[in-house]
Amino acid sequence: MAVDELDTRILRLLLEQPRTSVREYARVLGVARGTLQARLDRLERDGVITGTGPSLSPAALGHPVLAFVHIEVTQGHLDEVGDALAAVPEIIEAFSITGGGDLLTRVVARDNGHLEDVVQQLIQMPGVVRTRTEMALRERVPHRLLPLVESIGRASAAQK
Repeated sequence: MAVDELDTRILRLLLEQPRTSVREYARVLGVARGTLQARLDRLERDGVITGTGPSLSPAALGHPVLAFVHIEVTQGHLDEVGDALAAVPEIIEAFSITGGGDLLTRVVARDNGHLEDVVQQLIQMPGVVRTRTEMALRERVPHRLLPLVESIGRASAAQK
């Protein structure tokens, strides 16, 4: 999907000021409210905008421990294990991967003992061969998309 300069400006505002109204976005951008709404609808329809909910902190919710658990799965059981992972509330993301393992999960826990309990739960799942856990010490670059959006916007503007 092509993202033009106006789309980039819209996305920047959504990321920087997520609680602002559509009317205010239109005013700031100097476009008609209908134009802005049509752009937002298209960005959602095309899968560029995937959600509008708040960003939550697992640490503030009492789960300050973050770990990445690599899971090796018995051949032919990837879907089954993936479905089972969805039932574990401490798993906040899971991806099929290449390389050392079949799945990579992002796991949060109350403390190291709780993390061990979660990992033991994973190990006992049918189809799981082994796990490897890496604990995060400190977040160095928080989840972000604005630099990517700005880069795409610059590339779009340069093509004109």
